Amino acid sequence: MAGNPRAVRIAALIQRVVASALESQMHDKRLAGVTVTEVRVTNDLQIAKIYWTQLGRSGHEAGERKRAQQALRQASGRLRTLVGARADLRLTPTLRFIYDEVPAEATEIEDVLTAARHRDEAMAKARVNASYAGDPDPYRHDDEEEADGSDSAPDESAAEDADEADR
Repeated sequence: MAGNPRAVRIAALIQRVVASALESQMHDKRLAGVTVTEVRVTNDLQIAKIYWTQLGRSGHEAGERKRAQQALRQASGRLRTLVGARADLRLTPTLRFIYDEVPAEATEIEDVLTAARHRDEAMAKARVNASYAGDPDPYRHDDEEEADGSDSAPDESAAEDADEADR
């Protein structure tokens, strides 16, 4: 669809016509809250896939969705006639209605991100008064410091003796 500008224009026209018809001309109660989210038209302009979702419904119950899908299928002939009258095409595309899962998935992702944000905030609050369990530098011990101090002096004098012998 992205490669054919005419298909993009036809898809936008179909979206406007179908959305306005669902809002004002279709008086089926099963279509209440149905919103057209996207329309994709094949490059040969034979098939229009109309993605829809049902807004204003808590939980998007499967029964309501099936009834709305059935109502859209029954209204597809009338909607196709309206599209044909407005599109001025030789052949009017076949309308296929597909339920759009993206809004529901986006809501789920937002819920997961919100839960993660709350966990991060709780961890940040716990970290404010937290202190290290051991020494400030748990990898360095007092006995190593003493060993480092005594070992360095003989090594330096041995190196100086070797330098003097070379001269």
